[in-house]
Amino acid sequence: MKVIDSSPVLRELLDTRWHKLLEPSLHLLDELDLSLDFATSVPAVENVLRAFDCDPRAVKVVIFGQDPYPNQDHAMGLAFSVPADVEPLPASLKNIFKELKSDLAIVRSNGDLSDWSDQGVLLLNMSLTVLPNESGSHSKVGWQEITEKIIKDIAKRGALAVLWGREAQLMSEHFAPEDLFTAPHPSPLSVYRGFYESKPFSKVNKRLAEKGLTPIKW
Repeated sequence: MKVIDSSPVLRELLDTRWHKLLEPSLHLLDELDLSLDFATSVPAVENVLRAFDCDPRAVKVVIFGQDPYPNQDHAMGLAFSVPADVEPLPASLKNIFKELKSDLAIVRSNGDLSDWSDQGVLLLNMSLTVLPNESGSHSKVGWQEITEKIIKDIAKRGALAVLWGREAQLMSEHFAPEDLFTAPHPSPLSVYRGFYESKPFSKVNKRLAEKGLTPIKW
C-alpha cells in the first residue's frame, strides 16, 4: 500500500488493479476525501483501502462486515481482522475462531486474516472508516455506494458470499442462492442465535470445490 505525505488522496491509495472496476465511482472517493477527516477516524488512512490490496479477478469469496473496529489498535482495513500482536482478540473474532475450530478443527489464535485475503477472500466492510468508539458513525457518509458497487461486480464474477448479520445480508440479492452463506453476526449479542454450528468454512470450501476452485486454507 502506498502512503502519501500530504493530504490523503484515496484514488492514489487504491490499488490500480481496482481502478477499472470502480472507474464510474472514483469520483465518490474524491468526494470522501473532501468530506472526511482521516486524522480523526479509523483505520489509519494508509489502511482504509487495504481490502483492495489484491487482484479483483482472484476474489473467490467475500466476507462482508458492517464497519471497522472503532479502535485504532484493532482496525487494519480488513473486515474482522486485527494486527497479529493484538491480545485479547475482539469478541466477534474470538467467536469466529471458535466456529472455525468446531467446523474444521482448526485452532487459530493470530487475529491477522491477511492470509485469507491472500487466497482470494475479500474482507470488506460496508463502511471503510468509523469514528473512534462510535460504531456505525460513518454509515451514511457515502461508503456504501462504493462497497455495494464492488459487491455487485464480485457477485457477477461468481464469487461466494459469507454474510453475517442483518446489515451484511442486505447484499444477499446480488448472489446466487447456491453461492450464499448467511448466519447471525458473531458478536456476543447474536452468536447463539445461529452463528455457532453454521459451518461457513466447510460449506464455502465444498462449494469452491464444486466450482473447480481451490479451497481456502482457513
